[in-house]
Amino acid sequence: MSIVKRNNGSLLPANPRTLFDDFFSRELFNWGNNNFSSTLTTLPSVNIRENTENFEVELAAPGMEKQDFEITLEGNLLTISSSRKNQKEEKDENYIRREFSYQSFRRSIELAENVVDEEHIEAKYENGVLKLTIPKSEKAKKQAPRLIEVQ
Repeated sequence: MSIVKRNNGSLLPANPRTLFDDFFSRELFNWGNNNFSSTLTTLPSVNIRENTENFEVELAAPGMEKQDFEITLEGNLLTISSSRKNQKEEKDENYIRREFSYQSFRRSIELAENVVDEEHIEAKYENGVLKLTIPKSEKAKKQAPRLIEVQ
């Protein structure tokens, strides 16, 4: 266990209960809550790469189906969202057991203005990873350096 400096300046909490509240309110294996939003819902990890021809976006979303995703481009804001509901029910003479779950997320990525060829964006979901290929417009692709002569 590490010592954490508190807002009141002390190294240990004035109230020992605060120490236990901090310990039990955190997820066991994710102490920093790195992949959680402010609402404590899981956000999938995203990798973004840029090369001379396009942008490549990879979003980790295992267990989803391709029809679970909604991808929109409004102006220069790319939004990837998903929602999925599961419901299961077992009936027996003595009991009824119902289980349900709901997963949803929304990630938005702001792209540079007038850089994307909107008509040729492709998305593919495979092995738990959603891959988007976002081609650059001809104007945005890097041109070879032009030699300017001095006169």
